[in-house]
Amino acid sequence: MREPTGSDLQRLAAVLERIEARFPAQAPTDFASIAFRWRKRRLLGIEQGELQAVPHPALIAFDDLKHVDDQKDQICGNTERFVRKLPANNVLLTGARGTGKSSLIRACLHAFSGQGLRLIEVDKRDLIDVADIVDRVADRPERFIVFCDDLSFDTSEVEYKELKAALDGSIAGAADNVLVYASSNRRHLMPELMRDNLGTRYDDEGEIHPTEAVEERVSLSERFGLWLSFYPFRQDDYIDIAGHWLAHFGLLPEEIAQARTEALQFALQRGSRSGRVALQFARHWAGQRQLSNGGGAVR
Repeated sequence: MREPTGSDLQRLAAVLERIEARFPAQAPTDFASIAFRWRKRRLLGIEQGELQAVPHPALIAFDDLKHVDDQKDQICGNTERFVRKLPANNVLLTGARGTGKSSLIRACLHAFSGQGLRLIEVDKRDLIDVADIVDRVADRPERFIVFCDDLSFDTSEVEYKELKAALDGSIAGAADNVLVYASSNRRHLMPELMRDNLGTRYDDEGEIHPTEAVEERVSLSERFGLWLSFYPFRQDDYIDIAGHWLAHFGLLPEEIAQARTEALQFALQRGSRSGRVALQFARHWAGQRQLSNGGGAVR
């Protein structure tokens, strides 16, 4: 194969310019918004990232999150330090599903957006672009949380290396106005395999230093300075959360008391007494009451 000549490179550059010209011009990011999504557009096999404003973000108040008081206090304090430009940590929220991990992050935005906090939601598959996202907002006066929900990786996925570098380890360093908050049902974010503990195979395919391979996989979670753990709710906690949301939807105390048995049956059918299930039940029950009242608003 011959070496490319100058004319070859010129033709290649011209082709690339024509391809780039086919991309629609990026709309400027509306930084008046408080929430953003990182989205990819693909054209002719080339992907281009874009920071899109979310016009109506789904927010929740800290007061609406029950029975996670310790986790609430810690993430609230960390976020307050961040918006005040004091030292603060990246945060990893792990544990039982439906217990309020991602809701706590959205509650931070609800509480601190008036002080300049902004949220950027990033899908796991786009974490390879996290350095570009940080560069995009590094010169902004606002304080940005890069949020990745349900974060976990298989051993074959490489995006976690980009996240590790962004958290701690890149030569470029992290922007002082960006933190990463992530939620996961898996404490170490990556699978820990039984075969990792069964010794080393000294053949052509064996890992000479198996402990180093294990350390590589679990070190990602250690890049988060603040870990918050979440546990399944007790039955009384679940009933209390369901009651809170029923009151939010306008039901009276005696009506909330009548809903207890059906609330427990609702949770049993779903195999979970989580805060998410409690909210789903409250919507179901309140909607039934509204319908039985002739379609009018719940009292």
